[in-house]
Amino acid sequence: MTRRSLLIAGSHSGAGKTTVALALMAALTQRGLKVQPFKVGPDFIDPGHHTAVCGRVSRNLDTWMLPEAVVCATFDHASQDCDVAVIEGVMGLFDGRGPDDLRGSTADIARLLEVPVVLVVDAGAMAGSIAALVKGFAEFDPGVRIVGVVCNRVAGPRHYEYLETALLRHTSVVPLGWLPRRLEWTVPERHLGLTTAEDLGNDRSRWERLGESLPETVDLERLLELSWVGPARRAGPLPQVRLAEPDLPRRVAVARDAAFCFYYPENLELLACAGGEIVPFSPLSDAGLPQGTGLLYLGGGYPELHAEKLAKNESMRADIRDFQRRGGTIYAECGGLMYVCRELVDASGTCFPMLDLLPARTVMQSRRAALGYVSLRTTRPSPLGPGGTTARGHEFHYSRLEPLGPLSYAGELDHGRGELRPDGIIEENLWAGYAHLHFGSNPEIAAALLTQR
Repeated sequence: MTRRSLLIAGSHSGAGKTTVALALMAALTQRGLKVQPFKVGPDFIDPGHHTAVCGRVSRNLDTWMLPEAVVCATFDHASQDCDVAVIEGVMGLFDGRGPDDLRGSTADIARLLEVPVVLVVDAGAMAGSIAALVKGFAEFDPGVRIVGVVCNRVAGPRHYEYLETALLRHTSVVPLGWLPRRLEWTVPERHLGLTTAEDLGNDRSRWERLGESLPETVDLERLLELSWVGPARRAGPLPQVRLAEPDLPRRVAVARDAAFCFYYPENLELLACAGGEIVPFSPLSDAGLPQGTGLLYLGGGYPELHAEKLAKNESMRADIRDFQRRGGTIYAECGGLMYVCRELVDASGTCFPMLDLLPARTVMQSRRAALGYVSLRTTRPSPLGPGGTTARGHEFHYSRLEPLGPLSYAGELDHGRGELRPDGIIEENLWAGYAHLHFGSNPEIAAALLTQR
């Protein structure tokens, strides 16, 4: 077996790597190729669009949240039966955990997986200077192989001719083409990033147009030639997890709709490996939990945009409250935390009743409340396992938590700045926190969640 693989990186955030990556995925898929998508870093929105375009689940590759061996295994297993693996980077190519720590960066993934890089540059206000920029990126780290460049937001053919000449004359990087300034090619943004795939529904016309238009100005054949890296490695083992006790209820109800759509696929797969039966449901439209639910997983998303509908679904709220009273286990993160609180106050200041499993409200604010990697350590036994359980993940939210009564915390988050902050509110078999944890950093969490009584 051989594999073609390519990493689409940006010179900086906003350079257009998502547009180029999605256009490339769509164009290759339209040619009948099996495209396996990946995303560098802790992101849920871009992978959702990748999955919609390619028809294959997009995977996150992150060398800070996960051990390198797990990153390699994730990449190798997911791309075993594909024709082309396309990885979309995060931020700028060399932006990582810190100035001297490239973990979590696009460059670290390119180095680890030995994948050739195509650099996307916003050339809208550039001419000959593009050669200096690309030459600097290409020579900055010998372990990162930049093979081509795509110029974005180019005024037209004459503008690109100037850019191409400068690149050919002063760099060894292959100019692959350009994209014009087209507003309709950008995915609409909002406070947590791009509009989600769930928001766009079944409308695939945007991606189809992107895929059809890309070969008009980008040399797709040359790009595919540059992606060739020879025989694939033998895939290493994926993270293993012990089976939960066989006599316990193991049906895992996973909230999946426009309000709750942020999940690492490995979290669900590890729950399944531990013996869980994954059953999706909608807190927005279903009347109650799936019959026989033993674990309720409320992931992140946009409950603040759907607060009125969540509040009006009184039968669902009553069923979840009854599930918790009967001893059911609930794992709620970020958007899920907002849902299990007593109230949610949206951006307009309107207050909506939520599940009322915790004496607290969450309040949306215009300023971002948290963004970045976090390490979790539990301070006592909890649904995640014994005291001292550790995991890695990230935070990204605009809401703040306001206690309306005593709250009991079972964990501490380390943001890497020398300070700890409490997270992980517990109430009987409920865990609710702002951190999005990646179970691949500690697979035993999956078994622990399924063995709560």
